[in-house]
Amino acid sequence: MPRVALVTYDPRPEPSKDTDLPVLVEALRAAGAEAEAVFWDADVDWSGYDLAVIRSTWDYSWRAAEFTAWAERCGKATRLANPAQVVRWNTDKRYLGELDRAGVPVVPTGYIAPGDPLSLPTDHEYVVKPTSGAGARYAARYTPERQEDAVRQLERMHAEGLTAMVQPYMRGIDAGGERALQFFGGRLLHASRKRAVLSSGIAFDADKVAHPGLEPWIPTPAEVAVAERALAAVPEAPELLYARVDLVDGEDGQPRVMELELVEPNLFLFLHPGSLPRVVEAVLAAARR
Repeated sequence: MPRVALVTYDPRPEPSKDTDLPVLVEALRAAGAEAEAVFWDADVDWSGYDLAVIRSTWDYSWRAAEFTAWAERCGKATRLANPAQVVRWNTDKRYLGELDRAGVPVVPTGYIAPGDPLSLPTDHEYVVKPTSGAGARYAARYTPERQEDAVRQLERMHAEGLTAMVQPYMRGIDAGGERALQFFGGRLLHASRKRAVLSSGIAFDADKVAHPGLEPWIPTPAEVAVAERALAAVPEAPELLYARVDLVDGEDGQPRVMELELVEPNLFLFLHPGSLPRVVEAVLAAARR
């Protein structure tokens, strides 16, 4: 009977926001596994598990160095999904530059590290966000007229040691939304679509709804093709238990990668309950290898 840790965050004093977690724990137990949810930063002997699956470590971006060090330790003690080298690569969104150089269509992205000149667009709307972030943390949308506000955000981020990403605001998201294609066990699992997260004028440090207007989505062949190209470009072509590819339309109407989430993507099983058996099957197969 395989022992599986579903790795999550410690939400105290609030209840966990991962509504999929108890459903997945129960389904794995019903399938014959010893499954439990475990906090990633708890004092745990990870070697006691056959598999540790990172599921909802949703506080990691505030503690990125600590989290990647944990992934290294856990990956040495047991089988970690996804592997520690993938976690390290994917927690820094400068990977978009690597995907771009590999020929994957991505949202054009520039980077401003602490100490770099604060150069911002003057002829189009743009987005500023950190290279290590989740849930739209420290993300904001600006018009050229609001450059002073954008500079204040950059100064705050740099004071905290964060590198900023600067991307054009993809206007296609206002009409087509952002599509998330979920892969599990090497196959497309399901897809969803949400409305734009960033509204003009909302402060970078304000709380935001991470998944507004979420709904099921049937991906187009072009979306699947771009997602598969992105996954094929992950360094060393590792075996991924799970992946989420976020897409938005470019000015040409074709899908571009906004984000490649290989660490802790929400599976949205509440939106796709029929996907649960496939997730359980893939997790058990990984635990028994």
